[in-house]
Amino acid sequence: MSVRYLEDFEIGQTFGSGRLVVEAKAIKQFAAEFDPQPFHLDEQAARETVFRGLAASGWHTTALTMRLLVESDFRPAGGIVGASFDELRWPKPVRPGDELRVESEVLEVKASKSKPELGFVKVRVTTLNQAGEAVQIYIGNLMVPRRVRA
Repeated sequence: MSVRYLEDFEIGQTFGSGRLVVEAKAIKQFAAEFDPQPFHLDEQAARETVFRGLAASGWHTTALTMRLLVESDFRPAGGIVGASFDELRWPKPVRPGDELRVESEVLEVKASKSKPELGFVKVRVTTLNQAGEAVQIYIGNLMVPRRVRA
């Protein structure tokens, strides 16, 4: 199936993604532009922080998660259009060399009360490293089109 409409989603469905490796250079480039803190920019300075080494910004992890999610088999019709988040956590830092992947699980599916052409899918998106450890978990509410009925 190339794209999924609201009616194609069911509670408990799961979807996986491909993988990507996070390089130190990318961690520093993202941080330099968007989150210029020492633990994201400099290995030596990072060793002296709570992270005890270079760590990607949580916002970098979120951006990488979005990339993996968009390229995954989740594929709601109309794209991944967020309405809100119920939760966003970073239980472990992302390190240089980590290989990330995403697992998504549908938690709720409901039609919109005010817009009959739309509905909402609540999804838990977990970003995992190569050891299977969660590095980010969020629960998002996505707007998903319904099938057009004749």
